Amino acid sequence: MYSLIKPILFRFDPENIHYFVTRNLKRFNRFPGGAALSRAVWDLKDQRLQKEVFGLKFINPVGLAAGFDKNGEVISELANMGFGFIEVGTVTPLPQPGNPKPRMFRSPADKALINRMGFNNLGVDVVAERIAAYRKKASPAQKGLLIGGNIGKNKNTPNEDATSDYIKCFDRLFDVVDYFVVNVSSPNTPGLRALQEKEPLMELLNTLQQRNRKNDISKPILLKIAPDLTNEQLDDIVEIVQQTKIAGVIATNTTIDKSSLSNPKLKEEAGGLSGVPLTKRSTEVIRYLADKSNRSFPIIGVGGIHSEEDAIEKLEAGASLIQLYTGFIYEGPGLIKKINKKILSLM
Repeated sequence: MYSLIKPILFRFDPENIHYFVTRNLKRFNRFPGGAALSRAVWDLKDQRLQKEVFGLKFINPVGLAAGFDKNGEVISELANMGFGFIEVGTVTPLPQPGNPKPRMFRSPADKALINRMGFNNLGVDVVAERIAAYRKKASPAQKGLLIGGNIGKNKNTPNEDATSDYIKCFDRLFDVVDYFVVNVSSPNTPGLRALQEKEPLMELLNTLQQRNRKNDISKPILLKIAPDLTNEQLDDIVEIVQQTKIAGVIATNTTIDKSSLSNPKLKEEAGGLSGVPLTKRSTEVIRYLADKSNRSFPIIGVGGIHSEEDAIEKLEAGASLIQLYTGFIYEGPGLIKKINKKILSLM
């Protein structure tokens, strides 16, 4: 089904078609029987797929990465496609429009995307209210879906004040999400990646952990890292995770290395590259972190998962869970079911 409509969708601007698809996805699920049909076609329920990671029970190990549903608009509709968990955001304290358009580009020959969206979102208050609204109206068929909150800083907030932005998002989302992801690895907010350096990152994570411990129930905090880190920097990440006692790592975000792209013009576009060109490197980072840490903390693997084999490779490298984004766009929602079927076949 998706293979028939994808060529039509890919004729249009990537960002515009994203909003067109999500609007119509909502309409389809509102039709009588639409949600049930979506679950019948795409979802796969099997208790053997359940997995407990950092104290949470996931109904299956295939999640949606941050960036697709920045504002929590289509959580219910995506749940009906069979995702085991959905990560909303990146969310900032204040609404912001993001970078000037055009800011998303396809490279079909490479099965890749370049984006320089720049944390465009409606602000943490709107997103928190939408997640809370979903919780109230979620159907029994969606029971068990976990929601992560991916948090960042506003573009105009200087790095020395970044911690206060993360705290604002953390506090506002605390009651509505199941886990948090600290995003300091997007290449599309000026200076953000400097927060990946050891000293500022330790300060940020320790501050959030102190805030976390003040609550009766603490929430898992994960760190999302770039694929462009050196082995020495990855060693620092392992040490930081172990010292701050955060729940784990998401590996990886998009890369700034576009040397593998077949289109010379796209190599010059600013932004982060995702998709097949990232497959190998993200798996290398997962394997390095898992080996270096003796698998002492969970890793969510993301980056270039376009097939069942890609997913299994990430899991075998040391990932406990996986997430899709670009593979979901290129391969369609059927990829979720294919991966879960493959996992079951290997049990």
